Amino acid sequence: MYSPIIYSLANKSKLNYCSALSFPVLAQRGYFKDTNFVNYLKYLQYWKEPTYAKYLKYPQALHFLELLQYEQFRKELANQQCAKFIDDQQLLHWQHYQRKRVQLLAAEAEHGQEMTETKPA
Repeated sequence: MYSPIIYSLANKSKLNYCSALSFPVLAQRGYFKDTNFVNYLKYLQYWKEPTYAKYLKYPQALHFLELLQYEQFRKELANQQCAKFIDDQQLLHWQHYQRKRVQLLAAEAEHGQEMTETKPA
């Protein structure tokens, strides 16, 4: 049985690795041609469970983890144009998401404030 410290370090390593799946550089370096690596991608699917997913810094990695189960997608990622397109789309998503998230939080805070002001005594 592993000590809690070793177990924690192993999970942090897998967490960082799972987060890195959103970067197409793995395909460009030939990792997706290795059967052992593809099997490892299958193993990492447990990160989709809420117990683990909440720790991901880049949750879109779960979407990539799902897509990486398909050989055709893995092949396409080796194409530099495809990889660039995905990188660009992620950047646009992050920019839009951040702006939209700030707007939603501000609207929610404003609505909460209105609700507390209009409560009858």
